[in-house]
Amino acid sequence: MSDHPWTARYAPGVPATVEVPEHSLVDLLDASVERFADHVALDFYGATVTYAELGDRVARAAQALRALGVSAGDRVALVLPNCPQHVVAFYAVLRLGAVVVEHNPLYTPEELQVQLADHGATVAVVWDKAVPTVEQVAAQTAVRTIVAVDLTSALPRLKRLLLRLPLGKARATRAAMGAPAPGHPRWEALVEAATPLEPTWPRPAHTDVALLQYTGGTTGTPKGAILTHRNLLANALQGRAWVPGLVDGEETIYAVLPLFHAYGLTLCLTFAMGIGARLVLFPRFDVDQLLDAMGRQPATFLPAVPPIYQQLATTARDRGVSLRSIRCGISGAMALPPETVELWEEVSGGLLVEGYGMTEASPIALGNPVSADRRPGTVGVPFPSTEMRVVDPDQPDVDRPRGERGELLVRGPQVFAGYWNQPEETARVLLPGGWLRTGDVVVVDEDHFVTIVDRIKELIITGGFNVYPSEVEAALRKVPGVADAAAVGLPLEGGGEEVVAAVVAAPGVDLDPDAVRQASREHLAAYKVPRRVVLVDELPRSLIGKVLHRQVRDALLFR
Repeated sequence: MSDHPWTARYAPGVPATVEVPEHSLVDLLDASVERFADHVALDFYGATVTYAELGDRVARAAQALRALGVSAGDRVALVLPNCPQHVVAFYAVLRLGAVVVEHNPLYTPEELQVQLADHGATVAVVWDKAVPTVEQVAAQTAVRTIVAVDLTSALPRLKRLLLRLPLGKARATRAAMGAPAPGHPRWEALVEAATPLEPTWPRPAHTDVALLQYTGGTTGTPKGAILTHRNLLANALQGRAWVPGLVDGEETIYAVLPLFHAYGLTLCLTFAMGIGARLVLFPRFDVDQLLDAMGRQPATFLPAVPPIYQQLATTARDRGVSLRSIRCGISGAMALPPETVELWEEVSGGLLVEGYGMTEASPIALGNPVSADRRPGTVGVPFPSTEMRVVDPDQPDVDRPRGERGELLVRGPQVFAGYWNQPEETARVLLPGGWLRTGDVVVVDEDHFVTIVDRIKELIITGGFNVYPSEVEAALRKVPGVADAAAVGLPLEGGGEEVVAAVVAAPGVDLDPDAVRQASREHLAAYKVPRRVVLVDELPRSLIGKVLHRQVRDALLFR
């Protein structure tokens, strides 16, 4: 693989290939526990957990889950924001040889039920604020045990005491962090009471399934991408190799990206833990909290999305807060505007590079070199041990010449094993030879840098999250008086897109666009709710009746 021409574009010291040992993610964490026992692993508003303490908590949590009946191969649902308990639960499930299934804790009952019913987990570890949502759908799924997680229990002692004060601010903070969930076992109590799982308990193999990560893929219908320990370990090692100058045991990484998202999971849960980094956890993006943390424990490496870099750099500059400790930022999930790169690098003095991936690739497949040779506006070149082809979308066995548009295919050790219980969908995207169809149309220039120019899939990317038009449209059609709907993504000035919907009213119905938006909230997570609803007389359709989303998008750009 070292003879691929794009490897000449790598930053100095980056290898053409990475060796992926026959280890599991449990081995990855155990190695850091042994090497960096006294180093801080997790930092949550100043409350710290060392690697030795993390290893002990994982062993106890594994025993607690075992007592609940979890065994090898079982799926365990995690419905959690970023918090220390999330990290512990993730590795505890894996230690038993079980399979983690990550879920967005802000999902509606309808959205959550589809996924829970599909993978069949009987145990769910749930943020106490999301417990009522899981309770609503548990009877329609296999979930029999809900373990409630209290975020406030992970705070520093003084902060916990302050939350008890009868003050408006304390009450608001307390409400934002969670709510009591009576009638369910408490995660903190179970872990504290458990003895560590015996070291002889069978460990997972590198070929075992580690994670089911739900994605709409190229169709919008939620599917569980099957990611093995080897897939996720490979991507963590590829990421480690891609960033020259990292010092194991010395880096501070901010977990602003949600850990339930494939991008945040790999950069923070596996890559960060594998290099013995200090992981500073934020339940949600709050620029004030990030800048406060920079004064207390400055970051050295920041994975994020373009709007975060833009807002953080602008606010830091205005307030005179230094970002100079951040040597490198890796941006993903949406296009990175060159002006954001310029602003960030001016304010921080570090590099900001864009990468590309998808859940089915664990998720990173391409990246810009972490060097002066980076090329803003492109998504870079294939990662070490990763190959690419550009093919005719209608005939994926026919390669397109360099410089011509075509669908991007990628192949490497990070490419997933298929979709959970969906062999037909798997065969549609995993081609013979291990090639993954990305559904993205690209152009490769003379230096082998890749530019995304179009999407075969009609995915909308807002705030770094995937929104599938079919989900939004189905929710809008449930609103009384709506005859038809089409959802598209319109570009935002700072990068990314906003969800906008064109809606056709039923005959004789006078629709209020704002009322339609509000009604759709019953079926959609907040980030999926259209920011605008535009009433139209009809939707453009093809000869076979398919809505022409591109024409809808073009029309809405001028409304």
